[in-house]
Amino acid sequence: MNELLNVLYVQTQGAVLHLEHDTVRVELERETRLRAPLIRLSGIVVFGRVTVTPFLIQRCAEDGRSLVWLTTTGRFMARVEGATRGNVLLRRAQHLALSDATRPREIARQIVAAKIQNSRNVLLRGARDAGDTGRAEALTRAAARLATSLEQLRTARTLDEVRGVEGEAAHSYFSGFWQMVRAGDEFSTSGRSRRPPRDRLNAVLSFLYALVQNECASALEGVGLDPQIGFLHALRPGKPALALDLMEELRPALADRLALALVNRRQLQADHFEEFPDGGVYLTDEGRKAVVTAYQQRKTEEVQHRVLKQKVAFGLVPHVQARLLARHLRKELSDYPAFVYR
Repeated sequence: MNELLNVLYVQTQGAVLHLEHDTVRVELERETRLRAPLIRLSGIVVFGRVTVTPFLIQRCAEDGRSLVWLTTTGRFMARVEGATRGNVLLRRAQHLALSDATRPREIARQIVAAKIQNSRNVLLRGARDAGDTGRAEALTRAAARLATSLEQLRTARTLDEVRGVEGEAAHSYFSGFWQMVRAGDEFSTSGRSRRPPRDRLNAVLSFLYALVQNECASALEGVGLDPQIGFLHALRPGKPALALDLMEELRPALADRLALALVNRRQLQADHFEEFPDGGVYLTDEGRKAVVTAYQQRKTEEVQHRVLKQKVAFGLVPHVQARLLARHLRKELSDYPAFVYR
């Protein structure tokens, strides 16, 4: 149970949320675990098997306070809001920002800067772990190229230039990323491949990215933003552009490092994968179960959030970032503070 940015997040399974005068009372096994005054809450988000009493639902609707239901894995299920809440205004702000001459570029710049910083941190950590070896030198060189990309990003004048820097940085990052794989020939790769993934390591990455993308889409839905109206990624029918935007800053820490851990610690073996006639390689049911189990554990780990200045479970970071983005779109924040992991 966490209160972040004036939003109450309840992940404890079996919890019951009651309305008690002007307070939310969270009960577990008939014991009161938390009391939160309604006056300081702008929303409530519950995960999985959490019960909200009808009286509290009604009160939230009357006050214009959002109430969001997600599955235990973070998939968006529903949102209830009363007539006084104006998510149409938030979505209008989202559309206006997209039409602005400079705001898409600046939002994209912040996202890409965070992605590059987080990617560079992954490489530098890998270099430290590699010790005094040729592999460490290769990782350090790749990290240096990412530092150059950050400098280039500061002077990018157009959205296309920001996208160009992002593409070059991604190439530099993955040239170093493969150097951190220590699992042997069964996880060898010739580079990043997708749709379909052509080897086992790419199969793990693609599956984890799909999980992170789902988390981001759910977080955006929970706030009231349209996951398809993005800034860095181009708009296309059926493409969750904003979810892909939000995912960029999160995946080095939330997905890439987990993929390396699963492979290098031999938690995934060759028999966790299967090959298809089209050349694609995918996780088996057992393989997906192993990855999902590790991913759910990763989401419970806490990380220091530089904006909130407090520790936050990794699983809540997409929700915090979605709300910060909403505040920026409403012009309550001058810039979008993208997530940087240390």
